[in-house]
Amino acid sequence: MALVDIPGSKSITARALFLAAAADGVTRLVRPLRSDDTEGFAEGLTRLGYRVGRTPDSWHVDGRPGGPAVERADVYCRDGATTARFLPTLVAAGHGTYRFDASAQMRRRPLGPLSRALRDLGVDLRHEEAEGHHPLSITASGVEGGTVTLDAGQSSQYLTALLLLGPLTRTGLRIEVTELVSAPYIGITLAMMRAFGADVTVDGDVFEVAPGGYRATTYPVEPDASTASYFFAAAALTGREVTVHGLGAGALQGDLAFVDVLRRMGAHVETGPDRTTVRGTGGLRGLTVNMRDISDTMPTLAAIAPFADGPVRIEDVANTRVKECDRLEACAENLRALGIRVETGPDWIEIHPGVPAATEIRTYGDHRIVMSFAVTSLRTPGIGFDDPGCVRKTFPDFHEVFGAWAAAGEDG
Repeated sequence: MALVDIPGSKSITARALFLAAAADGVTRLVRPLRSDDTEGFAEGLTRLGYRVGRTPDSWHVDGRPGGPAVERADVYCRDGATTARFLPTLVAAGHGTYRFDASAQMRRRPLGPLSRALRDLGVDLRHEEAEGHHPLSITASGVEGGTVTLDAGQSSQYLTALLLLGPLTRTGLRIEVTELVSAPYIGITLAMMRAFGADVTVDGDVFEVAPGGYRATTYPVEPDASTASYFFAAAALTGREVTVHGLGAGALQGDLAFVDVLRRMGAHVETGPDRTTVRGTGGLRGLTVNMRDISDTMPTLAAIAPFADGPVRIEDVANTRVKECDRLEACAENLRALGIRVETGPDWIEIHPGVPAATEIRTYGDHRIVMSFAVTSLRTPGIGFDDPGCVRKTFPDFHEVFGAWAAAGEDG
């Protein structure tokens, strides 16, 4: 049984940093993800006057329920969508003037629905260049609360940001959601808010958050389920076995449901209380699958799809077009470069069986494109990447860890 040590969840680490910063007291985060995205989030907190201490296996954050310690700051969000969406929401509950900017890649990603919701709540928010995109500035004077309507059909992060803000408002927050994508991520947010002492209820598409703030705690960070998908897919593709500890039946992350897709394709899957094992069985079946709720793993499936015995059709993934890149089109382009027949539509991709031929993968600076097609390379030697280092966003040691796993199989 091959064990793989997966780094902490990016999604959980980002939420935990927000909650710790807003909580009353000192929070200890155990085994947080250390990557460009999360370091960028922590750096942003530091620029806002929060104290973030680091030990080899944990971070300690001194919470400030009243908001940032400084009245003026300029924050660079790097490539991090959670940083770029959560930190402006955090400072809105404080008092001061704050400016946020991000990389060219992050500047292209939409922010409009969240900006509109914050303005509806009385936040003085101004986009400096393109409306609905970074850079932006906020003149904060706290948030009263009330009712707001939100379209989270492009990203669940808009809803998460508002939910996290709720306990910091003076009277509480009622959020009426018209559209929602990647719903399991909202489950993560709600569970973590409650772990930090928040009172939040859900009735269909209506979320109600009581005022009262957050309490500091010690919070362990799960391994990243999206990152684990590359190793699970690799096992299914090669007929090997891999086990990931810390991701089991009680896991918060919806992306663990990717193993159910692999099970439908013929892999053997065992999910215990605190671990998940996937074993390849010598073949993969084609299928049609809706991945709306686990769309971050769409590239993982696309990368192994040519090796299935029939077409693989992935549906309801329009939101993958507004990630770090247009992931749906990036997968299609790279698969075609590998010699694979592919069709696409506004929210779907269909991939036909074939024998990929080695080529250089165009990554668009997207970590998930690199890690997904690294799985393809297990059956197609000679695949290269135009920017292999972009994995630093979520898994700086990916190539070393994945290469060691692959080499262990060759030795075995």
